[in-house]
Amino acid sequence: MKSLFLSISVFACTLLQAQTQGTLSFSFTQTAHTSYTGNKNVLAVWIQSSTGTFIKTRLRYAGGGTSDHLPTWAVNSGGTASNCMATSCNKVGATTGATLTSFSTRTFTWDGTDASGNLVADGTYKVTIESCWNHGTSAKATKSFTFTKGPAADVQSPADDANFTGVSLAWNPSGAGVDEKTNEIIVTIHPNPSSNGIFTVDFNFAIRVSAMDLSGEEVFAEDVKMSEVSKTVNLSNVSNGVYFICVDNGTTLSKHKVVVNK
Repeated sequence: MKSLFLSISVFACTLLQAQTQGTLSFSFTQTAHTSYTGNKNVLAVWIQSSTGTFIKTRLRYAGGGTSDHLPTWAVNSGGTASNCMATSCNKVGATTGATLTSFSTRTFTWDGTDASGNLVADGTYKVTIESCWNHGTSAKATKSFTFTKGPAADVQSPADDANFTGVSLAWNPSGAGVDEKTNEIIVTIHPNPSSNGIFTVDFNFAIRVSAMDLSGEEVFAEDVKMSEVSKTVNLSNVSNGVYFICVDNGTTLSKHKVVVNK
């Protein structure tokens, strides 16, 4: 009986500590605010646990003159509310830069690891965005998007609000969904990102070119004529975000990540 209890306990602990590898892809567009005549703004995006524990910073844009404008991220990442530029603020592995000069589409991925590079346990996590655009508490927004990291894909298209539009969130576990694959097909794609959703795909041989969104749904497909070594993939009708262009030569399929940023 004791042996059975120990076996059940070990099994339960294994389930609780499952650590699925995969990739979170996230994209959103910042809204330009009519009450603000300028374009400068600061921004931080990071991963948190379901209870708000800091996991990893993905984006942080600010400068010396705006160091007090990201207090929520600064405190959560290990610093103080008055200085988001302090070295104590954890930005390991993040894309960072100076104060932004425009409102635009932002895209990033997360590999399921914390700031120390350790794969975190499966469970519920949050992507949190903090944006400030006009030196004050009334000209800022902080919003979180909850998702599940685990062996199943979690694909979402949250509704637009006054601050963030075109939000696209997708957790895809490794070995499933839309993992990228490369092979003997020679493929080049340009431009990438695309500012109008139109991509030129060059290849050595193919019978079909298609594109899919992060959920695996096909959003474009065209057969390739015998003499063709190039195709125009028109994604101008889709929302901003991450997509995969697929080139099929009849025996193998090559998938390539692209970004629509209109």
